[in-house]
Amino acid sequence: MVAVKQIALLAGLAHWADAAEKVITNDTHFYGQSPPVYPSPEMTGGNEWEAAYQKAKAFVGQLTLEEKVNLTAGVPPNTTCSGVIPAIERLKFPGMCLSDAGNGLRNTDFVSGFPSGIHVGASWSKDLAFRRAVAMGAEFRKKGVNVLLGPVVGPAGRTVRGGRNWEGFSVDPWLAGVLVSETVSGIQEQGVITSTKHYILNEQETHRMPEANVSAVSSNIDDKTMHEYYLWPFQDAVRAGSGNIMCSYQRINNSYGCSNSKTLNGLLKTELGFQGFVVSDWSAQHAGVASAEAGMDMAMPGPAEFWGEHLVEAVKNGSLPESRITDMATRIIATWYQFDQDNGIPKPGIGMPSNVLDSHEIVDARDPAAVPVLLNGAIEGHVLVKNTKNTLPLKKPRKLSLFGYSATTPDFFSPSRDEQLSDSWIFGKEAYNSNYLSPDGFATFGRNGTTFGGCGSGAITPALAISPFEALKWRAAQDGTATFNNFLSDKPDVDPTSDACIVFGNAYACEGNDRPAIQDDYTDDLIKAVASQCNKTIVVLHNAGIRLVDGFVDHPNITAVIFAHLPGQESGPALTSLLYGETSPSGRLPYTVAKNDTDYGVVLDPAQATGEFAYFPQADFKEGVYLDYRYFDKEGIEPRYEFGFGLSYTTFAYLNLSVDHVSGANTYPWPGGPIVSGGQTDLWDAIATVSVDIRNTGSVASYEVAQLYIGIPGAPAKQLRGFEKPFLRPNESQSVTFHLTRRDLSVWSVERQKWQLQQGTYKIYVGSSSRRLHVNGTLDI
Repeated sequence: MVAVKQIALLAGLAHWADAAEKVITNDTHFYGQSPPVYPSPEMTGGNEWEAAYQKAKAFVGQLTLEEKVNLTAGVPPNTTCSGVIPAIERLKFPGMCLSDAGNGLRNTDFVSGFPSGIHVGASWSKDLAFRRAVAMGAEFRKKGVNVLLGPVVGPAGRTVRGGRNWEGFSVDPWLAGVLVSETVSGIQEQGVITSTKHYILNEQETHRMPEANVSAVSSNIDDKTMHEYYLWPFQDAVRAGSGNIMCSYQRINNSYGCSNSKTLNGLLKTELGFQGFVVSDWSAQHAGVASAEAGMDMAMPGPAEFWGEHLVEAVKNGSLPESRITDMATRIIATWYQFDQDNGIPKPGIGMPSNVLDSHEIVDARDPAAVPVLLNGAIEGHVLVKNTKNTLPLKKPRKLSLFGYSATTPDFFSPSRDEQLSDSWIFGKEAYNSNYLSPDGFATFGRNGTTFGGCGSGAITPALAISPFEALKWRAAQDGTATFNNFLSDKPDVDPTSDACIVFGNAYACEGNDRPAIQDDYTDDLIKAVASQCNKTIVVLHNAGIRLVDGFVDHPNITAVIFAHLPGQESGPALTSLLYGETSPSGRLPYTVAKNDTDYGVVLDPAQATGEFAYFPQADFKEGVYLDYRYFDKEGIEPRYEFGFGLSYTTFAYLNLSVDHVSGANTYPWPGGPIVSGGQTDLWDAIATVSVDIRNTGSVASYEVAQLYIGIPGAPAKQLRGFEKPFLRPNESQSVTFHLTRRDLSVWSVERQKWQLQQGTYKIYVGSSSRRLHVNGTLDI
């Protein structure tokens, strides 16, 4: 009997149970209609949540119905908190402040601007992901923020032109899962709750919300793809203890994300054993009682026309059992207790003034101890993809010429305190509130200056930021290097005495709109105009997503190319450190760069409201798990730069691969452990280990990103299942070990609704990218 039918029978809903049995018969059952899963599972506590659960039960037991309902929706804030839960003064509950976002605290002053999610993904560093999270969490806590609205693992990057892909870590679910786990752990170590988002299948900005007569887009998916790809990093976040999950705007199999009982009650709260609370994305609630029954626990930014007094009425007239309200309140308060927010955390929103003249205390949340994290995080997310003619590192050039619109500080980047606290600043000036493609071929916002981060609720508003031009000027002054710059012309003249030229471009993105393109002629022509006059032309692209380079990359005078991503406030110093060899590049691509945009197939563009779906746009995820490098492998497409690729200033050798079974490991096909946070406990049992020796065969100390890919019988040819990032000095060797768990080696069985460990021969590959696999072996199960 399948899981959905079991849940329905336990609920006494025999008619739904029969329907569930009929729909879960093959892998296409999820398309078009989302199976019902009721009732919403109540929090059970257990293990690490038990103490908080017991405290919450005692607390909620003292509340009136109205007080419980008041915990479930926001109230108009008197601070710049994104959302506020009101206080219950008689029980000394101070309320809660929820604020954006996953790349640093925005909409306030005296905070840092951290590298964006895509930059962390490009670093391939577990350590940096954790330390960045610790530093971010500390700033949120000092400002009185209870819930950090991040990190992001949805969108997962399915739609190549997706406007918010930069907020997530990678298009690969395994890489995203590891980095979100480190991020959740680091933030919550500071006593700040993470709101892992946007759950789930929020893969495009186009039609993400209903407008006029057009409904929000429906992401239509099968059960197998859901588990093996999109749910995977959310599962890692839940296992890491994420206290909150944010449900998404769009529909899932034609049911809104915040009213979808299958994804909230079934997958999240039952299968993954999630113990925290579910909050809506801002204004993503489209139903009242139905969204409560489906598993949503908190509405933001407020009750609007759905909750509040309407929930009280629903309980009194029998439309909704009070037990559901009690569970909603219990989950919220238990999460508050779980992270000791009853003990010593600053008053909610204390450092989030609504304007410069208000009575709130001014809190400088920055910590000097975070400076190395900001700088190293920025350095390691740069990816060097081309370096010929010994162009890099630079060696005290006599003259350095700089070009391009992404070199300088944006002219609005030094706002007044009032401007920092306004939405117009956070989302960009009026004309910049979209990924607007101007007649000259690129995003208007991006032309205004360098891109430290993306736009929208994931934006950063650092107290200071250093552009590439500013940092390079200081380095040139130290070395006695003459500089020439022209940041305005699209066909600049180049001084023939230039030893090297650097051209800066960007690929901008903003919440609310998908990107207009992944290449633009204006920037390509600018780069080629410089290269035609300079035999060592270095291209630096600050990219908020995939950016094609085939319009210029084969030009013989283009001798170095760097994907600089979104580095945060230390953008300039980080780039300068890399250009001059103070550090060796160690970033690797967290996505595949194609030669042509058509190489990405049907996932290049967002789904539109057209034809028979003019009023109900549909995004059919029929490609299944074959996205990015899996798709390129399957279709035999040669990329320009493959997933996991990146150059260094040194070279490495891979030697002595060993693949070993873990002694006593249970290789029975089905897991049998109890469900705790994240799913069945034995999914994380170690089944095998893979070890390899890595030696630095060059002359420069550097990190290497060793990547493990496996070929599971009956699954894609290879999938990432491990990475390590050792630092090696010249001639130094180090052994790295990858631990393969039951989940790593399993596929999802739709019929059994469990992860199935495959029997047969697994192919094992270890290398420096998804296509540079230096050693290989096999594992028999």
